[in-house]
Amino acid sequence: MLGVISTSEALKAAFAAGLDLVEISPAANPPVCRIMNFGKFKYEESQKEKMARKQQVGSIIKEMKFHANVEEHDYQTKLRHIHEFLEKGYRVKASLMFRGRENEHRELGFELFKRLMKDCEPVGVAASPPKLLGNNLFLLIHAPHSIKKPEMPSPPAHQAQTNV
Repeated sequence: MLGVISTSEALKAAFAAGLDLVEISPAANPPVCRIMNFGKFKYEESQKEKMARKQQVGSIIKEMKFHANVEEHDYQTKLRHIHEFLEKGYRVKASLMFRGRENEHRELGFELFKRLMKDCEPVGVAASPPKLLGNNLFLLIHAPHSIKKPEMPSPPAHQAQTNV
């Protein structure tokens, strides 16, 4: 800590130490500078940014594709996968593509997505109602921040009082 000194004196001190004069906070009045190795400073900053990006969890979206005439077993399998994704914290994009004559019965797709939203209520919430874009129907489901897990039922009274 040298205090408030002129720029020329600071440069002389940095040169005498064999280091660089690095401006840390240019917005401050007077600007804050530090005598240090600038190459090492840049390297450490890049490492901090790299670690911050590595630990940042992006919003991963998993997609599940449906058809308007999906069979019950296929629907249950896809629903189970959606539940697993939501429990892991992923967002799920359900999509349904109308092909050929399915375009005439788009209400089947909307009914399927209403059923899907109802079946996903324990683990997820629909971000918005299903959206129709061209021949495709989309629904985005995400896990709510606080999912209440069912509590374990207490044991019956006759089992709780057994002492041996």
